[in-house]
Amino acid sequence: MATIVQAVELTKQVLSGGLPLTILDQASFTVDAGESLAILGASGSGKSTLLGLLAGLDVPSSGSVLLDGNNLFALDEDGRARLRGAMAGFVFQSFQLLPALNALENVMLPLELQGVADARSRAAESLRRVGLNERAHHLPKHLSGGEQQRVALARAFVTRPKILFADEPTGNLDAATGAQVIELMLELNRAQDTTLILVTHDEALARRCGRQLLLEAGRVQ
Repeated sequence: MATIVQAVELTKQVLSGGLPLTILDQASFTVDAGESLAILGASGSGKSTLLGLLAGLDVPSSGSVLLDGNNLFALDEDGRARLRGAMAGFVFQSFQLLPALNALENVMLPLELQGVADARSRAAESLRRVGLNERAHHLPKHLSGGEQQRVALARAFVTRPKILFADEPTGNLDAATGAQVIELMLELNRAQDTTLILVTHDEALARRCGRQLLLEAGRVQ
């Protein structure tokens, strides 16, 4: 399998009370194309920081990330954004739907930003795949938490990304709804052969992934 993500000695330090605090300490690993990887660890272990660095949403103090052979931090912020737009989808704990747009419009948005001509029909098909075609014209405030996360999944997968980054995707859902969302995410992951990298504290969810990576105090175990 080809390597699609390579982290090389990723370190992130911030100042806390005037003193350096190491959040991530020389993390190195690779992820193969089509693989599903769960990043596990206690609260404060550096999981979300690591995910943000892998996606180029944050900049490390030292180290590098290669996405499909592209050195993220050799690019400027605009270059990283273009690479993310071309390669990656995102699912967050807080859904991140635009409140003034209905479900269909939220899913259409990344396609419209890419200038895709058939954005509406592709977004409608993506909503159908997550079982929400009848809720397409509802605003997020009229959808349940589970429905909102399914819209977020439809939006993440509609661009057919090579990589999906998910940060605690079931964190705001009850156990039963969370299990449904996970099943759907893994099903879409398999169907599109997307590489899945997710942060979770849920060991049952982590076991559903092909591989687990444990962080303790910012270090890969």
